[in-house]
Amino acid sequence: MATLVLDNGANMAKIGHSHEEASVIPNCQFRSKTSRLKTFTANQLDEIKDPSGLFYILPFQKGYLVNWDVQRKVWDHLFGKEMFKVEFADTSIVITEPYFNFSSIQESMNEILFEEYQFQSALRINAGSLSAHHYFHTKPSELCCLVVDSGFSFTHIAPYCRSRKMKEGIRRINVGGKLLTNHLKEIISYRQLHVMDETYVINQVKEDVCYVSQQFYKDMEIAQMKGEENSVMRDYVLPDFSSIKKGFCKPREDMVFSGKYKTGEQILRLANERFAVPEMLFHPADIGIQEMGIPEAIVDSIQSLPEDMQPHFYQNIVLTGGNTLFPGFRERLEAELRSLAPAHLPVSVLLPSNPICYPWEGGKLLAHSPDYDEIVVTREDYEENGHCICEEKFDI
Repeated sequence: MATLVLDNGANMAKIGHSHEEASVIPNCQFRSKTSRLKTFTANQLDEIKDPSGLFYILPFQKGYLVNWDVQRKVWDHLFGKEMFKVEFADTSIVITEPYFNFSSIQESMNEILFEEYQFQSALRINAGSLSAHHYFHTKPSELCCLVVDSGFSFTHIAPYCRSRKMKEGIRRINVGGKLLTNHLKEIISYRQLHVMDETYVINQVKEDVCYVSQQFYKDMEIAQMKGEENSVMRDYVLPDFSSIKKGFCKPREDMVFSGKYKTGEQILRLANERFAVPEMLFHPADIGIQEMGIPEAIVDSIQSLPEDMQPHFYQNIVLTGGNTLFPGFRERLEAELRSLAPAHLPVSVLLPSNPICYPWEGGKLLAHSPDYDEIVVTREDYEENGHCICEEKFDI
């Protein structure tokens, strides 16, 4: 009996059989401006010769799965001959969904998994629960952990005690990677070059040059300096998809500080954008989103929990999701939490070596755990009892 683990993210699906490693694959469809009629699905992205002006068709909107037609096409591709060759009749699937998912979405998912694909059994679970399972597996002596999952659509903070989630402590901030990329597109379009259609390229720029500032105002001052004194400034060479396939940062020694480049490349000059964009994770109010930043939300979450458990949560904070990969993210979060938390409590923030696949690895461990068969819903169960058996069994 094979088990397929699918962490179905709004931007990237992390998928693999429980005895293999995870593959990270775009969870969407694309159209390129060159071949308008053809739709590319998931990892067919690599076949697109010129991804400038790439058009995304996403199954998720605002973090919830709403476009089932697109999701079906992606899943058909992932489960099919070219990718994972899933034998549905003897495969169990572990699939993730967001916190507080709508019951209509859950019902559609049950239907598709059991009636269309006819998986032998399924487990629908929050990605954070898988991360917590992974954490408790690596640190069996700990009883509590706080999962901070900063992904594409939003950032969730979820406390777990003995691998049960504590609903009253879950917090959501509506800032994620999508917002950061879109904001960077707007800033660059306003300041130097119209890139509103270049989501793909600017997302790459964001991943290559952005970082979290440890001292925001000090970095702001440096970013305003002229010439070589400006240690924040970087020149990013944009791809033209003929000779330059992928954009990159010019090395410091090759930068021209005054005047134009002699070479014909297209250059983006980035200074305060590099740290002002990820700053939104810490201060959403900067761009008019009236919400707490991540550090305050963590403290707010912990303070809503029983007092004798609070010290344990401060010591076991684990970061997952793509935004945690910004350089300086963990250090800044730990420093801000240190100043907000009670002085006598130690604070510890863990960034795993691969925060994007951390929940998937947790799903893999769960699939091998002895009580796995007890928590899944089999197809027989579902055919006999319908949706209500899923509601009973899945702790959502």
